[in-house]
Amino acid sequence: MSKTLVAYFSASGVTGKAAKEIAAAIGADLYEIRPKEPYTEADLNWMNPKSRSSVEMNDPASRPAIAGPAVDPAQYDTVLLGFPIWWYVEPRIVDTFLESHDFSGKTIIPFATSGGSGIEKAEQSLRARCPQAAWKAGKLLNRTDAGKWARAL
Repeated sequence: MSKTLVAYFSASGVTGKAAKEIAAAIGADLYEIRPKEPYTEADLNWMNPKSRSSVEMNDPASRPAIAGPAVDPAQYDTVLLGFPIWWYVEPRIVDTFLESHDFSGKTIIPFATSGGSGIEKAEQSLRARCPQAAWKAGKLLNRTDAGKWARAL
């Protein structure tokens, strides 16, 4: 029997809401990618070039630490990976998550929330960071019934 994980990072709660809807709709396990050092409102101020999120996103090698406990992707066949779009791509903590696990042979389907950007550049970035996974097309879930989308997969 196929087992699905919904893994997500949510800075403001928007992506978390979608992730919870998806997990409930398809009976998947839920895992929050939580930063070891939580983001403050000031950290998330994208208008400030010295804010934590701006500094991280301007450094492609940045890998913010994840708070435990870890998840074991070996027990899952499919991972739905959720995140907000930051600077047209996934937040660096999502890269930390992908690079910290072996997703060989796993199907990964990204979903994102955004104030105005599409998911296409994030999909390209994700595939480059985790080429051993079998990637499927993702979905931007702004004002969309996340559960309905997940049931249709």
